[in-house]
Amino acid sequence: MNIKRGIPQVCCSLMLFFMSMCLFAETKIAILDFELKDLTLAPRVPAELKRTASIKPLLETELKKAGYTIINIDPKSQKRAESGVGYLFDHHDEAAKLGNQFNADYILVGRLHKPSFLFSYLMGHLIRVDNAKLIGNYISEAKGPNVKLTIKTVESLTVKIDKTLDNRYTPPSKKQF
Repeated sequence: MNIKRGIPQVCCSLMLFFMSMCLFAETKIAILDFELKDLTLAPRVPAELKRTASIKPLLETELKKAGYTIINIDPKSQKRAESGVGYLFDHHDEAAKLGNQFNADYILVGRLHKPSFLFSYLMGHLIRVDNAKLIGNYISEAKGPNVKLTIKTVESLTVKIDKTLDNRYTPPSKKQF
């Protein structure tokens, strides 16, 4: 009689265990190198190229803090997939194919769009790799080229990405102590 009562409890416990394992499965994100779309009268100055190159590592660091697994896609593979400036940003199916080659769940294609010396936009397309669907189209504004502002803008982008996915990121400035 005790065995019969114990079987449903064991079954429920096992079911809860497997459901919790699914909830805590790692979310794998590939982040491509951000491209610079500089529309100013003095485009592609070294400082702006350096700032653009800093975005991917900053974003990877913030997403890692939230528990996401970052998938590395080497620059050569990204370059082979790019058929020109902005190609992967505009062709989600091709970006998804690239992410699939590296076993990513999601791929983020980003751009630093600079229409003025006074401000720029950090833009990102988050694509679900298994069906090549755009699930996030993000824009975060940065006023000025200051490094601290770039970091805050990356944090803002991280919040938006996380809200689409697992909702577990807390920006450094908002952490409870």
